[in-house]
Amino acid sequence: MSDVTGGVEVDLATAVIEHRMGSGEADVRSASQVSDTVLLEAVPWRTFRFYQGQRHYSGKYWAATERDHVIYESRLELSSLLLADFDPAVTRVVAQPFRLSAVVNGRLRRHIPDFLWGSGVGLTVVDVVRAQRLAENPKIQMLCEWTREVLEALGWEYRVLSEQPPILLGNVRFLAGYRREQYVDQRSLDRIRCAMDGLGGLRLDDNRQENERSRAGNALMHLLWKQEIVVDLATPLRPSSVLEVRR
Repeated sequence: MSDVTGGVEVDLATAVIEHRMGSGEADVRSASQVSDTVLLEAVPWRTFRFYQGQRHYSGKYWAATERDHVIYESRLELSSLLLADFDPAVTRVVAQPFRLSAVVNGRLRRHIPDFLWGSGVGLTVVDVVRAQRLAENPKIQMLCEWTREVLEALGWEYRVLSEQPPILLGNVRFLAGYRREQYVDQRSLDRIRCAMDGLGGLRLDDNRQENERSRAGNALMHLLWKQEIVVDLATPLRPSSVLEVRR
């Protein structure tokens, strides 16, 4: 069966997904036969090496979602990874989860997406591309088109992400410093959670007072990271930021 959208013809019957298991061995099967569970346990299809003069800043980010490191190949990928880790709807994050291949316009094409997110509503496959490059490069546009065709036919969501809003990204990057719950005082967390109903409408500095450099202050910032307490992150995070409690 073929599907045609915007001049891109995809033979869906030829779609194949290859993923690597923990042992490093590759598993190859028809895209329609791959289970969500298997892909969420995949290891990165490829890894990277550090070398002098490399154009991209690759690295590893310790994701609270995974309680483990997740690789990224550029600062742009890191920004999307950071926002995914902050999103409470995202329950799993896998980097370079598989290699997808399909016959597109009569030619076999392959692509390794940047990330796979798991959530309560299914899988989301993510590619990260600079907005200008996406707008100006027909080859990338075509790649995204045929990838979307295949993945949406499987019932998955496909997103192409570009630069994140600078203020939001800066705020989340700051809060990420408090993401590791193992370093937060549990008694302070419990005390703040017990007093949660009274926090709504207060300023951030109303609740930090003597706690500015204390365990309780760290606990409050951790709850902001977990979004049990929220503030407007579209504006710079300040001591005057007003707290809101999620119901």
